[in-house]
Amino acid sequence: MGEAERWLGTAVNSETLFYGVFGDPVRHSKSPAMLGRAFQAAGLNAVYGAFHVRPEQLRGAVEGVRSLGFRGVNVTIPHKVHVMEYLDEIDATASLAGAVNTIVNKDGRLVGYNTDGIGYVRSLKEETGARIEGSSILMLGAGGASRGVALALASERPARIWIANRTKDKAVSLAEELSRLTEAEGIAWEGIDHIIGKVDFVVNTTPIGMDPNTHETPIEPSMIVPGTVVSDLIYNPLITKFLRDARSRGAVIHGGLGMFVYQGAYAFEYWTGLSAPVEAMRSEVLRLLDNAGGGGA
Repeated sequence: MGEAERWLGTAVNSETLFYGVFGDPVRHSKSPAMLGRAFQAAGLNAVYGAFHVRPEQLRGAVEGVRSLGFRGVNVTIPHKVHVMEYLDEIDATASLAGAVNTIVNKDGRLVGYNTDGIGYVRSLKEETGARIEGSSILMLGAGGASRGVALALASERPARIWIANRTKDKAVSLAEELSRLTEAEGIAWEGIDHIIGKVDFVVNTTPIGMDPNTHETPIEPSMIVPGTVVSDLIYNPLITKFLRDARSRGAVIHGGLGMFVYQGAYAFEYWTGLSAPVEAMRSEVLRLLDNAGGGGA
């Protein structure tokens, strides 16, 4: 039984509510299965599809949400920033993050939210038990995945955040934005070895180590200090080589599955007003990863 048959069956009718994800590419997405499972668990007559939207098609796709009456959509790479131009309202958190990953259709008025950062922080705290307030954090990377996570972490009132990036200017720029919330500094990649021994958290926001390049790590394992919390936004594989190596060095590790599940859970709650069936969503993603591999939003 394919994924469409598994979740749609004969349930679609004139009362069905429609949701989806816009991305380029998007065929790898686990969101349709995860959110489809959420709708089923909640007893909702709703379906969720993946839509391949190229950059030049984005405006039309967003207008389609309004004109076709979609209740909401997720937005993934590469549209999280540019989609903001076509929305009627941007939530304060999304505005601060400078990116939208969730759109809610409120009676024809399209409102953009960002659930990436809050999903990440919730997962990090629940799965590690670590205290972010007053801590020191080193973030690896300053790309698209970094911004929402960095701002959510900064909102938890750490003592300091260092951001390391191969293009130092991008790290400095992001650090300047974070400085409204906490002490922050952007550094060149070469400066990591001078910082890593001073921090409580190391967070990899780069795609280094993602399937199929699972043999790669963003930094040398020998740099990890025992007792550090090491986190990786990647969830395929569930435990990256970076995390395995960090664990062997005595670190507490945290993978990206929880962030993916919780960002979807918050989107579900924005759309429906109901509590998300988080465990059903998590189980579905794990089933897909066990059966087929692959990753993405």
